[in-house]
Amino acid sequence: MAGFGGQGIVLAGNILGKAAALYEGLNAVFTQSYGPEARGGSCSADVIISTEAIYYPRVAQPKVLVLMSEDAKNTYGPNTAENGSILIDEDLVQLEQPPKNTRLYKIPSTRIAENLGRKIVANIVMLGFITAVTGIIGYESMKKAILASIPPGTEKLNLSAFDEGYNYGNSKYP
Repeated sequence: MAGFGGQGIVLAGNILGKAAALYEGLNAVFTQSYGPEARGGSCSADVIISTEAIYYPRVAQPKVLVLMSEDAKNTYGPNTAENGSILIDEDLVQLEQPPKNTRLYKIPSTRIAENLGRKIVANIVMLGFITAVTGIIGYESMKKAILASIPPGTEKLNLSAFDEGYNYGNSKYP
């Protein structure tokens, strides 16, 4: 996953890894990188999920690439694995033609989050979308990981955001 600081990219990556390892019984490795800026700088979270042992924690060519900013697309977009998938926030990333042999999935995750009243949950909307279109992690496992990772008092908002992304993915990409 890649975007800019303040979008919750690192939290979303952490939740994804937690869902895989703790609730799906898979092996998962999570690494993060970000620029020196507190907000607005580049940010990425690499999550490797496998049924096999994982020997190297970095992703060279992701099978699933989530882009939540134009800078992230310019930095990470060309590196997607053949037959991979790119998921974008269509209001923040312009990508009409994905690389050859790559499937493109679009969601207005930030707009959906704004409609829920808090732009900050765009990352959770995207997690719902990831869950729906990739099938890598089960719905209940992701919900459990979200609830285990968010501040108390935000459960309703975050679960609504997750469901909005999940439902959007299921309706647009059945």
